[in-house]
Amino acid sequence: MLRAVLFGLSGVYRQVINLRLFLYRNRILREHNLGCMVISIGNLTVGGTGKTPVVELFAKALQKGGRRVAILSRGYKSVKSPVQQRLKSRITGEKFQSPPRVVSDGNELLLDSKTAGDEPFMLASNLRDVAVVVDKDRVKAGKYAISELGADTLLLDDGLQYLKLRHRLDIVLIDRYAPFGNEYMLPRGTLREPPENLRRASYIFITKCDGGSNGELVKRIRKYNRTAEIIECRHRPLYLENMLTRKREPLEFLEGKYVGTVSGIAIPESFENGLRALGANVEVVRRYADHHRYSEKEIIDFINRCLHRDLDCIVTTEKDCVRFPHLQRTDVPIYFLRVEIEIISGHETWDACINRICQPRPAVPAGRFF
Repeated sequence: MLRAVLFGLSGVYRQVINLRLFLYRNRILREHNLGCMVISIGNLTVGGTGKTPVVELFAKALQKGGRRVAILSRGYKSVKSPVQQRLKSRITGEKFQSPPRVVSDGNELLLDSKTAGDEPFMLASNLRDVAVVVDKDRVKAGKYAISELGADTLLLDDGLQYLKLRHRLDIVLIDRYAPFGNEYMLPRGTLREPPENLRRASYIFITKCDGGSNGELVKRIRKYNRTAEIIECRHRPLYLENMLTRKREPLEFLEGKYVGTVSGIAIPESFENGLRALGANVEVVRRYADHHRYSEKEIIDFINRCLHRDLDCIVTTEKDCVRFPHLQRTDVPIYFLRVEIEIISGHETWDACINRICQPRPAVPAGRFF
């Protein structure tokens, strides 16, 4: 009965999504144009496609290409505006406008992970000369990044469904193993939009590739989008870093080790299987909901559990690392796995995409036609 109810609600949700797209497409609802390059990086499903490393890849490439880049994030589960200010605005009827939260101005890290949100904080920590701005209203955040931080290129983190701001390019990520989630729309499934809306994509990244053929998936993609360039990529592990000492260890460190894993991500199996592929014996697993912020008790209990099993170490993800409490326990070392996106097919397409953004075609002078 519950599935039937959720399926019915999914149908309603689909109609609402399509109506919203129709209103923007026919300019009944107006998008904002900030007069600069705006690139959306997002997906059709709820989480799990490895979006943050792709945002980092784009930011580094564009910054290297001479662009002044700012990343605009919603800041999921970041700290909201003070309650007193929000209550006062409701009582007085005045519209409360808090300034965007600047996680990094491109020179230094200005906020912690709790205030910024885990993904913006991670991006700001790993990127130099790239600003990271958090606000639910990304039009406001974009204006601030342009006027106050000197940005000329805006990256919308998880921006495919954010239609209020005009996108020049839409980069859509598709998980090789679950390209369209469980094939159902929210709330019955994990699809935010129906697969046919893939037609809006300018470029499509197939993530989590393992070198095998993606022929059948590409055929299905082409049913919805015949023109978008397709790039295949994978998450390449780089090294392990001790969360307390910050000492880095090569990947070979995991070979033969008995480890415990703790994670709060959308698809923890991918992380755990990755450790097994590196030679680790994953003995104890603890999973939490995506974006879970850990308490000291939760981590201490898990350390004690691993200590009782005589494990060599605990491994978590970089995204989880920023949500850990600060602990001085050294009896079971805790590491996070640093990963980056590696393009395995479509290198020329990737280079052309970056050149297209960094070296746009000059405007044709008035009166001249080609």
